[in-house]
Parts: sequence; structure tokens; C-alpha cells
Amino acid sequence: MTIDTISHQGSVSPLAEPRSGIRSLAKRALLAYWSVRTRSRSRRVLADLTDEQLRDVGLTRAEAEREASKSFFWDV
Repeated sequence: MTIDTISHQGSVSPLAEPRSGIRSLAKRALLAYWSVRTRSRSRRVLADLTDEQLRDVGLTRAEAEREASKSFFWDV
């Protein structure tokens, strides 16, 4: 996916290390929330890239706009 190619420095899931006492369902819910938030943030960054930056990552403005305009529900 296009959005997966953008990374954020220092953006590490707070759930990267499993903690004892967290139930499986709660852990999956938190991981899903973190994933949706990360994609949303990445889409905002993608929308702000210049045409030159988009060329550097191999995207057109139309592709970036299409990805950036996806709704929250696209990720669920």
C-alpha cells in the first residue's frame, strides 16, 4: 500500500512490547486503534508533500490526493 511506505521517525507503538495483564481482546482493540491513527497521520503528511517530494517517492499528485482523501472507515 502507498501509505505504508511513509514512516515517522520516533513513531513506535506503545504496545510494541506486550505487557502482562492486558487481555487479548483489549490488546487487539488498542493495536487496531494505533494502526488507524498511524495511517491517518501518514495521510495528512502525504497530503502536505510538495510535487518534488512526491516525485521522489514515485507518486503523482493525483495518487497522493486519492490516498489522502480516504476516510477513517477505509482502515477499519
